[in-house]
Amino acid sequence: MRIEQLQAFLAIVETGSFQQAASACGCTQSTISRQIQSLEGDLGLALFHRHHQAKLTVGGNRLLPHARKICNEWTLVHRSIADLLMGKQPELCVAAIHSVCANILPPILQQFCHQHPHVQLRVTALGSDRALKVLKDGLVDIAIVMDNRMFTASPELVVQNLYQEPIEILMSSQHPLTQYAQVPWAELVKYPQVVFKDGYGMQRLVQEQFNKQGSQLQAVLELNTLDAFRGVVRQGELLALLPKSALLDVNHDPTLAVRSIEPTLQTGIQLSRQVVLVTSSDRLQLPPVQFFWDLVTKLCPQSIDGE
Repeated sequence: MRIEQLQAFLAIVETGSFQQAASACGCTQSTISRQIQSLEGDLGLALFHRHHQAKLTVGGNRLLPHARKICNEWTLVHRSIADLLMGKQPELCVAAIHSVCANILPPILQQFCHQHPHVQLRVTALGSDRALKVLKDGLVDIAIVMDNRMFTASPELVVQNLYQEPIEILMSSQHPLTQYAQVPWAELVKYPQVVFKDGYGMQRLVQEQFNKQGSQLQAVLELNTLDAFRGVVRQGELLALLPKSALLDVNHDPTLAVRSIEPTLQTGIQLSRQVVLVTSSDRLQLPPVQFFWDLVTKLCPQSIDGE
């Protein structure tokens, strides 16, 4: 059974004849006849008494309300998809890491709301792994996260590099390591660490770096908000390795200090993270999603250096 068959059936009911139904549908009478014959074959009974005027059989009368309901639903589906492709979607959902929500998104959100006032914008701060999961589950339209090729190397995803930023050390202003402009790794590993909870890309990045250096990570506390990191670190000797964008306003706090990490001897490269913009290829065809994507790529800085 196909929708065209039901539409031909309803056209005959409404016009009273195969010939007039063909005229209404913009096709030949033989096409209408074939549609009905095929439909009758699928259902196993005749739908019309074929006289000078087509009249419904008992089976045709039984089919009629269902055919109307199905065709009405099809019309609504067609209209809804057309609206979607024209950008008429009720909301746009974004999942982004905390530092992006605080420092990158505010001017972007303002411009988007100005250009798309009828689209409800919903932004949720999540860890990178969780944000990518809800994107893949279809719960959000766009994710802005720390890159993780295990998650983003998927054929249905579109990934755009946004910026790279160094990882620095947050500590109390009275911490012994404040004596260094760049803290040597051998000194860093002597102190206990505060880390992000599982599901945050930063936790994985820090753990991987400790493993590469052959060092043991002393993770004594797991947190998930930047305010919590600051509150704990200012109390004593605990350290936190955090991205530069999360530490931009620490200079205004006399109880805290930030130091960079000395590049490793093996590579001479400073520890950093890559932040990316991610969506699925089908969502990127939708005008509001494409507009938000273009806004982010246009307004997002290419690096976070704190200068």
